Amino acid sequence: MTNGSYMLVIYKMDIDLRKYLQQYHNQLTWKERIRITFEITNALNSIHFEKAIHRDLHSGNILYSQYNDCWCISDLGFCGPANKSSTSIYGNLPYIAPEVIDGREYTYASDIYSIAMLMWEISSGQPPFINYEHDYDLAINIINGVRPKIVSETPLEYKNLMKKCWDADPLKRPDISTLMKIIRKINLYYQSMPDELFQQEIDNLEANYTSKRLFISKVHNFENLLESRNSTEASHSKSYDFNIPNNIDDFHKSNERNSVKSSKIINTFRDDEKELILRKTKRQNISNIDDDDEMYNNPNLHSNEQDELEIPDGKFLK
Repeated sequence: MTNGSYMLVIYKMDIDLRKYLQQYHNQLTWKERIRITFEITNALNSIHFEKAIHRDLHSGNILYSQYNDCWCISDLGFCGPANKSSTSIYGNLPYIAPEVIDGREYTYASDIYSIAMLMWEISSGQPPFINYEHDYDLAINIINGVRPKIVSETPLEYKNLMKKCWDADPLKRPDISTLMKIIRKINLYYQSMPDELFQQEIDNLEANYTSKRLFISKVHNFENLLESRNSTEASHSKSYDFNIPNNIDDFHKSNERNSVKSSKIINTFRDDEKELILRKTKRQNISNIDDDDEMYNNPNLHSNEQDELEIPDGKFLK
């Protein structure tokens, strides 16, 4: 407006991605799933084009407009310039990149990791790590390479792209331009095919999203965690303080000489005035991993294990 006044126009959005998948997952074809992934990626492309990082991507702030038939990214409160520093970790833990949990700064690649978690959620119909508490154990598992188990009927190109996006090394993840190029190609292929060729083949999933932890982004403070690596295999904010002892090596067990390097980390922290005792974790032999989750090893360290535990391919594009 020429007089210097501005009007903010807000479009009414009907539902977020988490609730949408809860209601319609068993009705979605892969043609529709890939279109959703493409639109979310395209929205992130607009954010990165402005030299900004979102920092808190999860399915609770991906919104759908039925009127416009489009998906948008919301909750830009922590979005900011790429050079904006932060002293704390804010977000929904399953979607936070391992290097960020480990204390490094948010980057464009951190958003790409979150896209991978969204891709998995779109494929499975449920939030990642739904059976985990959002606590220190989950943080350690993510850093050590635990990722959700890929749904068996996931198309090969989609699966490979998702795995690249959740790589523990942020430098190995595709940038937004590369991601857009690949997902656009996959989307064009699927949108050109008749619907009946892409009927979903995923078994019905029991979805129970009543757990409060699935809906909340929090401030996390993790200290002295292990370096992130691959292994073979939102509406309220809250402050968490996970203080890990500096002398963690003091907890090493005597069987370390048998090449089993494990440590029992016992630490008490306060969350909502309740003290929680951290459970036993292992540095290389990870415990407390849900049967439905997998591990992806750093190829520089465990290439043989990764080959042996490769997930069978799903659909192929022809």
